[in-house]
Amino acid sequence: MSRIGKKPVPVPASVTATMDGGQLSVKGPKGSLAMPMVDDISYVLENDGISVTPANDTKRARAYWGLQRTLVSNLIVGVTDGFTKVLEITGVGYRANVQGSNLKLQLGYSHDVDYPIPEGITIKTPDQTTVEISGSDRQKVGQVAAEIRRWRKPEPYKGKGIKYRGEFIFRKEGKKK
Repeated sequence: MSRIGKKPVPVPASVTATMDGGQLSVKGPKGSLAMPMVDDISYVLENDGISVTPANDTKRARAYWGLQRTLVSNLIVGVTDGFTKVLEITGVGYRANVQGSNLKLQLGYSHDVDYPIPEGITIKTPDQTTVEISGSDRQKVGQVAAEIRRWRKPEPYKGKGIKYRGEFIFRKEGKKK
């Protein structure tokens, strides 16, 4: 029994949800999102929310139950509040700024890294060492953050690189003389 899957996903008044053709579509103030519905799971749209239950008693249905409920919840949260990831850049001369539809990163390479900002994603740089990525699709926001972080992962000796806000970098001791 999934503890997460048992709870129905509440749908706020500002959000409309529809199910048609094996697709669950959600519209809200921050846009619209859709996801394919799995055959092993039954989705019931009620006035208080969306209930997700396994359609049969197979192992696959039980495995997908909590996942599908969380994905439906992410759709609702995405169109109402949105998702944000914050990256912090540490290192001498490392900086970032947004220029038009590109994020320009200076990360110690002989060239600047130009990252094109994908559709549906908003990137802000409040200062030169902070990058805020926001959007309504949680998977897309996380993917963009991971792609930017991949250019210069934090290293364990000085901690230089791009890290998520709140991420702990395990520091190693340097070489002994």
